[in-house]
Amino acid sequence: MPLSSFTFVIGGTASGKSAYAESLCFQTKKPRVYIATAQAFDDEMRAKISLHQAQRGDDWRTLEAPLEAAAALATCTADDVVLLDCATLWLSNLLLADRDLDADGDALLGAIATCPAQVIVVSNEVGQGVVPDNALARQFRNAQGRLNQKLAAQADTVVQVIVGLPQVLKGQI
Repeated sequence: MPLSSFTFVIGGTASGKSAYAESLCFQTKKPRVYIATAQAFDDEMRAKISLHQAQRGDDWRTLEAPLEAAAALATCTADDVVLLDCATLWLSNLLLADRDLDADGDALLGAIATCPAQVIVVSNEVGQGVVPDNALARQFRNAQGRLNQKLAAQADTVVQVIVGLPQVLKGQI
């Protein structure tokens, strides 16, 4: 089955969603572009980034876009398959940078819609956990939930990954 124009992959932390999204990219045989949203502020995040890099391998063009994911998508071509990993870190970066989350989210959705490449976006499901105990965490959770809903509505295909098992919620893989 060919990969759709826009695939949204969602799941919990350490659910296998990134590995699954990467496997979709490998199936296309197209040049792969990785839009990286993580920022390595500590040893734990540096280790996580290194693990993801090793898992992917060297044959990806990587675009570092902790804040400007829409601009990164604009550089991709119809020959590419693009993996944006992940919308959760991107949104948290925007929140901490005091950016307009709705405007940046709308810009991301517009960039996905106009990107000529096949696009896969990875995000964390944040609505199935404990209600956060502070206002900033609740603001983030609510913003992420709204963004995830918009991404899922726009996507041709939505896949939830649970314990490494992909479950198609919308479209086909």
